[in-house]
Amino acid sequence: MTVSLQAESGHEPPNISIGPSAEILRRLELAITRRLDGLLHGDYRGLVPGHGSELGETRVYQAGDDVRRIDWNVTARMTEPHVRETIADRELETWALVDLSASLGFGTARCEKRDLAFAAVAALGFITQRTGNRYGALTLEGQYSQTIPARTGRTNLQALLQRVLQSARNESQSSPDLGAGICRLRGVMKRRGLAVVISDFLDPGDWAKELRAVSSRHETLAIEIVDPRELELPDVGVVELRDPESGAVLELQTSDRRVRERFASAAREQRNAIARAIRDSGADHLVLRTDSDWLLDLVRFVSWRRERMESLSRVHR
Repeated sequence: MTVSLQAESGHEPPNISIGPSAEILRRLELAITRRLDGLLHGDYRGLVPGHGSELGETRVYQAGDDVRRIDWNVTARMTEPHVRETIADRELETWALVDLSASLGFGTARCEKRDLAFAAVAALGFITQRTGNRYGALTLEGQYSQTIPARTGRTNLQALLQRVLQSARNESQSSPDLGAGICRLRGVMKRRGLAVVISDFLDPGDWAKELRAVSSRHETLAIEIVDPRELELPDVGVVELRDPESGAVLELQTSDRRVRERFASAAREQRNAIARAIRDSGADHLVLRTDSDWLLDLVRFVSWRRERMESLSRVHR
């Protein structure tokens, strides 16, 4: 297992072999914080900033407002729809569900998908730790999961990441139940906060229903982990493909252009269905690829999300 990082823009990322946990976490933190400095600002801004949970003043309903924010008591008194403004919390509680099942143990580019999932957990943790917010995690290892309580501080973050790293080393061979994992995530989040689901979302189960339930109460971010060989096949002759979860083996002639085209078409349909399910759930969707600068993609997403929320705020004033 290797974690690939790009510490400086324009430089090839070094491969970090999983050795002593302390050294891996130190180098990972150095690479991430170096890239974040000067790019993300604000002392009390969440990764996915949105409406707070503290009640504020009311105002007249405007087109585009979330109907769930309508204050029906005020609306009844004023005979005109009113929405209740909310005040952003000064302290954010973030929970990450990280999928470490067998399908994540695949990678043909800079790293395996499991490595990228761990790196995303670490990046979110370092962003959270910089602003003094609480951060907790659940690991999904096939049918098994563990809960790491949400706490503040760098020491607790290091302990959390070390436990996730240890789980990532244990390569699971069983199929995941992503829906059950998201349901458990919803159960541990007692107060409104940010829910992050990190997975390749290849579980055929009804995880979208649970994701909608989480999104109805919390700001939710779905991080999809993708490898380029899952989207298209190279022309390399006969290859043997094995499903890491079921063990099924299939021989495929990749020199046949029609085979490659059918595979690419099926992959597009699959990814479009995943994106549609995430979008319909109300969660934000971020795709991280093993062949791209994942940290730059994360920073771009955060900046885009903040700009969009600020634009909406200006429109509603």
